[in-house]
Amino acid sequence: MTTPKNVQASDKTLEITQIKSVIGGKQNQRDTLRSLGLKRIGHTVVRKADAVTVGMINTVPHLVKVEEAK
Repeated sequence: MTTPKNVQASDKTLEITQIKSVIGGKQNQRDTLRSLGLKRIGHTVVRKADAVTVGMINTVPHLVKVEEAK
């Protein structure tokens, strides 16, 4: 499930997985993935769905997969 720009801020917890490389990407996209805590393809982090995190996810929806944490 790739993520179109439809993630909304809420009190849920999200699992964010990097699915594509940032090689050749814009510097702000590289910085955004690093700020999310993602370091390589297949790396997953768990974050609260607050406004800051949702904004970062919506900046790089083509590079990440987002699922609700269980």
